Amino acid sequence: MTLKIGDVAPDFTLISTEKTPVSLSDYKGKKVVVLFFPMAFTGVCTTELCSLRDDIATYSSLNAEILAISVDSPFTLGKFKEDQKLPFPLLSDFNKTASTAYGAIYEEFVLGLKGVSKRSAFVVNADGTLAYAEVLESAGDLPNFDNVKAALA
Repeated sequence: MTLKIGDVAPDFTLISTEKTPVSLSDYKGKKVVVLFFPMAFTGVCTTELCSLRDDIATYSSLNAEILAISVDSPFTLGKFKEDQKLPFPLLSDFNKTASTAYGAIYEEFVLGLKGVSKRSAFVVNADGTLAYAEVLESAGDLPNFDNVKAALA
């Protein structure tokens, strides 16, 4: 399933690094950047999330919340968040429900690993519809964050 601009963003409830459930619907009335990334502690993912960390003031000024999601366990994501000092929630899609709902999942990733999130960026408007949707086939590519910010603005 391919999501497009104007579609209602699928709701999800995932476990955060604080081991509490976080739902997209918790952010109703706010703009949310929903990022899927393949795996914590890998080079491109670290670069991607640290670039958001370093630009957090821009996202704050656009009144946007960031939710970063991977299929890693909440424990792995907790260590990653701590090591990289990431100022936004990291959510575990261990059961792959959100990645699947957003069409952001590899049938097969590297090393024969199956069911890994594709690197993707979605912007959810305050009304719950999508303002931006980008799903990358190559895990080595980064989402176009200029387009993400334009969709927020």
